Amino acid sequence: MTSRKVLMMKEDEKAWIFLLEDDEIVEIHCDKADAAGAERHVLGNIYVGRVKNIVPNIGAAFIEIESGVECYYDMSQAANALFTHKAGRKPLCIGDELVVQISKEAVKTKAPTVSSNLSFTGRYAILTTGNTRIGTSGKLPKAQREELKERLLPYKNEEYGLIIRTNAGDAEFDQILEEIKSLEQNYSVLKKTAGTRTCFTCLHQAPPAYISDLKNVYTEGLTEIIIEDEELYGQVREYYKKEQPFELDKLRLYHDGQLSLAKLYNTHTVLERALSERVWLKTGAYLVIQYTEALTVIDVNSGKCNAKKNPLETYLKINLEAAREVAKQMRLRNLSGIIIVDFINLDDADATRELLKTFRQHLSKDPIQATLVDVTELQLVELTRKKVRRPLYESIAE
Repeated sequence: MTSRKVLMMKEDEKAWIFLLEDDEIVEIHCDKADAAGAERHVLGNIYVGRVKNIVPNIGAAFIEIESGVECYYDMSQAANALFTHKAGRKPLCIGDELVVQISKEAVKTKAPTVSSNLSFTGRYAILTTGNTRIGTSGKLPKAQREELKERLLPYKNEEYGLIIRTNAGDAEFDQILEEIKSLEQNYSVLKKTAGTRTCFTCLHQAPPAYISDLKNVYTEGLTEIIIEDEELYGQVREYYKKEQPFELDKLRLYHDGQLSLAKLYNTHTVLERALSERVWLKTGAYLVIQYTEALTVIDVNSGKCNAKKNPLETYLKINLEAAREVAKQMRLRNLSGIIIVDFINLDDADATRELLKTFRQHLSKDPIQATLVDVTELQLVELTRKKVRRPLYESIAE
């Protein structure tokens, strides 16, 4: 079983989370440390919004969640939306007021995206009004997925669905059930209060991102959460007392005036490498990672590696190491969307199949869904990775 550990600290007015697996840092999260000073319109917030404009040719509307703050909205969701005021008979009209949730944060020049398919996220389950099915994480063993679906059948209804998360694999069914009932209660209260609230009211304020990040950490093999800052420790402890009291014993406040947590675990060096364009491999080869507005490009270069004796064997060795490192860097840097990898061309079908098989195995270990889509005619490997949070380099720059 993989041993997991979480480090939390404050530096440069930011809260940092480092997830370690078998003593290696595999994820870095960076957020504003002061929840009160953080951006108001954050992922997961729920508002009473007003339809400002409709653009039929792209099937979209723009909904204000605050005066002057317009968000993109997919009109196909309107049929199942929770309206607090209707201005006309059409499924969606200018002036309609409805309950929406931020599903994508603003990125550079792009406005936030909102959805009327609401989600209430717990550690083990997600309640969603987007569909009514009972789903389970594909990371769970098939037998466990089927068992959970069967035991949750009595909770299937026509109003909302349930998605069982990977963390549920390490929990008792009673714990999962207790959390689902809590999520149901939250949704019920929100529905009752929405109709009595004025437009632009924030019905649900998502917790600070660094608290949400803790929900997403794999619990399997998690041994401790080490927190250096007393204020952070207090916030996390309050959250655990309320949501996960059975795991309070994993929290530890770290204080050492001579050796900081960052120095003890060498986090500054890891962070510097995670922001670097070039990543060296043990073979002497290296990756070049470049970001564009539309996609991320990763190029594999042979570098200092000598391939005179057996080029195919050498290039396959480089590519196999690169496949492991690309999967690692995608998770470490929180890359998402379209990712193109230019491996060294092998010109051998068997070697290429071995490379792609190995690459898929490394990608399957990522908690966030990553999919190897295809290999183009130019021998470029196309990937997609689900967008959950903004990439590391953007989080640090804000």
